[in-house]
Amino acid sequence: MGDVVQMHFSTLDYVIFAMLLVASAGIGLFYALSGGRQKTTQEFLLADRSMSCLPVSLSLLATFQSAVAILGAPSEIYAHGTQYWFLGCSYFLGLLIPAHIFIPVFYRLRLASAYQYLELRFNKTVRICGTVTFIFQMVIYMGVVLYAPALALNAVTGLNLWGAVFAMGLVCTLYTTLGGLKAVIWTDVFQTIVMFAGQLAVIVVGAHQAGGVAEVWRRAQNGSRISGLELNPDPLERHTFWTLAVGGIFLMLALYGVNQAQVQRYLSSRTEKEAIMSCYVVFPCQQIVLALGCLMGLVMFARYGEDSPLDKGYVQSNDQMVLYFVMDVLQDLPGLPGLFVACLFSGALSTISSAFNSLATVTMEDLIKPHFPTMTEARATLLSKGLALSYGLVCLAMAYIASLMGSVLQAAISIFGMVGGPLLGLFCLGMFFPWANSAGALAGLGAGLVMAFWIGIGSFMSRMQTPQFNTTAMLSMGNTTTAAMTTLVASFTTKPRPTGLRAFYSLSYMWYSAHNSATVIVVGLVVSLLTGPWKEKELTPGTVYPVLGTLLFFLPEHYREKLCCVTPLENKSKALGRQPYRMAEKEINDVAHTPHEDAKREDELDEKTSQPSCKLVHIEQETAL
Repeated sequence: MGDVVQMHFSTLDYVIFAMLLVASAGIGLFYALSGGRQKTTQEFLLADRSMSCLPVSLSLLATFQSAVAILGAPSEIYAHGTQYWFLGCSYFLGLLIPAHIFIPVFYRLRLASAYQYLELRFNKTVRICGTVTFIFQMVIYMGVVLYAPALALNAVTGLNLWGAVFAMGLVCTLYTTLGGLKAVIWTDVFQTIVMFAGQLAVIVVGAHQAGGVAEVWRRAQNGSRISGLELNPDPLERHTFWTLAVGGIFLMLALYGVNQAQVQRYLSSRTEKEAIMSCYVVFPCQQIVLALGCLMGLVMFARYGEDSPLDKGYVQSNDQMVLYFVMDVLQDLPGLPGLFVACLFSGALSTISSAFNSLATVTMEDLIKPHFPTMTEARATLLSKGLALSYGLVCLAMAYIASLMGSVLQAAISIFGMVGGPLLGLFCLGMFFPWANSAGALAGLGAGLVMAFWIGIGSFMSRMQTPQFNTTAMLSMGNTTTAAMTTLVASFTTKPRPTGLRAFYSLSYMWYSAHNSATVIVVGLVVSLLTGPWKEKELTPGTVYPVLGTLLFFLPEHYREKLCCVTPLENKSKALGRQPYRMAEKEINDVAHTPHEDAKREDELDEKTSQPSCKLVHIEQETAL
């Protein structure tokens, strides 16, 4: 094993990297000094609900495409082949379901925080538990996503580690605090363009040096890196078609369906139709991003073959290998290494800024406003900016803590991924099962988190105790949920199939989200049935999506009525022509901002709608109310 090889930036590389930071800060200043100047919480946290489809789509993509993905996906392809490419099959349902189920429910309730939904559907305790869980999730991950690319850059190029950390952290805090969600979204657009440009530059130059795309493909085939369709249904297999295409759907739903950072972008759209379209537009963009990551991995293999820089000791971990490859390929082209590093840090900035803004939103809307209902708009806006600034400082502190963790860093990152599945299960429990009650929601969330930590920590410890495994670093599809879980992934050698608890701990990380969300739903439903399922009159209007009535069409009607899952259209026929339940915008706003505070109010809504059915959202294609 040789010594770690360090390469160096040219002056032009530093200039390009600095330009990224200056441009990002400039966008924040522009939105701080123009328009409404971020004087209201509506503008600061939700961009005045004025964003169009394209910037929202690119912002959704940028949040998804973290620095971990840019470093991890090519390393995954280099080490294990193109089986990972089948993850793209999960994108279709992973975006179609949020577009036609989650977005209409959230948008029509006129929420600011996704966790307001939990109070509307269950009660304040469930809302606070969901909010605290999300804050715990994001605070831990923020420091890691800031520190990890800076550490890789320092190891390969010698660029000052803490200089890069503080530059990124402070610039991100500046434009998020000054410019609000508008600045976050438009910097995401700019950073997405930089990410595409940086990856394309490396692929084009690397493929040219290898002899062209055809030669890259030939070498990959000869090296058994072009994978076929693996249909093995074994859930213990790390990557198969089923784990990637089906398990990946739940990972996508945890991000694009219920994650506050993404939900906030939907809610910033001008209309419900544009929010839905943003999901459709981001689909081909995601496929392009996945293809670029895979192509870069194949170009890496064409250059190094089986003789990787990691095996030679030129780098110390997989996440450093991509940067080494970039510096190696582009060393004679000043400026291009700086462009790729700008691409890498754009991924980090977009993820971190989204975290700052979403954390400020949930803290303000879920933990502060309910206790200070008479707070003035000016004070609420100032406090929101202070929260964004505070979370920026917390991010820098977490980056320092991450630097002290050493090998424990992987366990710390994994905590983030353990939370996404249970939160998805909690929202699905409320949205799809009308009889689920608040006791069931709390029990389900608790069981889901216990299960997630049990499997995650057990898997990590099991692999630590098995010397033939080498823990890989950050081989990720890139979204903020799954980026963490892939730190638990190991490079498998031929071994007997595990049994007992070891088999339980060997579950593919791609199934974690599905397994943990299913735990929440099953436990939640059982507890709800045991403690008294909720009746129609206990449901807040607009919080349940009427899918269960369709799926249980074969049951007698009186059973479906007991489960509160008769569809609105059936009740329309029973009510002799009365209209399916729908709320006026004022009524939605009243319920969204004063949940469960007046039973009389609910009775009045019943009389206004003259509708005896369950209070379900009547979903159909329309613009926002």
